[in-house]
Amino acid sequence: MASPRSTRAAGRVLRGVIAAFGLGAALAGSAAAQPPGGTLRSARILPPDRVQVVLGAPVGRADAANFRLADLEAPDVPIAIREVRREAENRLTLVAGRKLDVTRSYRLDVITPRATREVKPSPWTTLFTVVVAAALINNFVFTRYLGLCIFFGVSRKRDTAIGMGITFTAVMVITGMVSWLLYELVMKPLQLRFLQVLVFIGVVAFLVQLLDTVLKKTHRGLHQRFGIYLMLITTNCIILAVPLLNAASDSGPLESLALAMGSGLGFALALFLMSCARERMDLARVPKSFEGLPIAFALAGLFALAFMGFSGLSFFR
Repeated sequence: MASPRSTRAAGRVLRGVIAAFGLGAALAGSAAAQPPGGTLRSARILPPDRVQVVLGAPVGRADAANFRLADLEAPDVPIAIREVRREAENRLTLVAGRKLDVTRSYRLDVITPRATREVKPSPWTTLFTVVVAAALINNFVFTRYLGLCIFFGVSRKRDTAIGMGITFTAVMVITGMVSWLLYELVMKPLQLRFLQVLVFIGVVAFLVQLLDTVLKKTHRGLHQRFGIYLMLITTNCIILAVPLLNAASDSGPLESLALAMGSGLGFALALFLMSCARERMDLARVPKSFEGLPIAFALAGLFALAFMGFSGLSFFR
């Protein structure tokens, strides 16, 4: 039978456990009532070096020491904040010590009271950047030298090049979105990623065959000018590279659409520029040894040098 002393000791231990449990529950409840990041309603980058912050609750101190900004990919390396400006009662502007990139994600911390928020780029900024980068900066023809078979084959005449550019862009967009749907809804859940190439080629072949039939019935003249190059879209490097890039980077639907559209527009632009140059070259006095494909390769090299000027291009700095 337990002694009174041991009973009192057990009672004290039990009361201590209950008190500790109650304190933990109270702290958890207060944390749930004031979740991290509730102080920061929104934050966005304003080029070149500012961050506009909208507060959901007052902060302890509106000075640089109360805020911490870092790149999301390197959260341990803070970005110096030179100044904090109060624009309104609930809006602050942080001036960083260096230029900020609106296409990157950052992490903003408030010391007092404790709050954290990710400063993500605008979706429209991201989409515009992807389209411009795919069409100009990373043009598949002039910077990666892909799709050259169709490029040299249908760039002799301007009307044929324009028609192929429109056709290729349409096939590129449809193929990119259909491939993304199949990858996200079928291949990833069923662990069939190893079938990417076969599935994507099958999608392209089906769409190109459908397009070939439609053009043969509706635009027979354009279909005849395309010739064998229309069917070569099936094995084109560019039209296969875009779904593979989307799958490798695990892109969302909007990013996949932007990459497909930018790649198609970039290929159409390359065809149009090359066709204009080759039509002018037909009227020029070209040495016999450079007639045909040799002068076409020289023109493509000059265009590639010109497109290298887009390297590092940024509209938001």
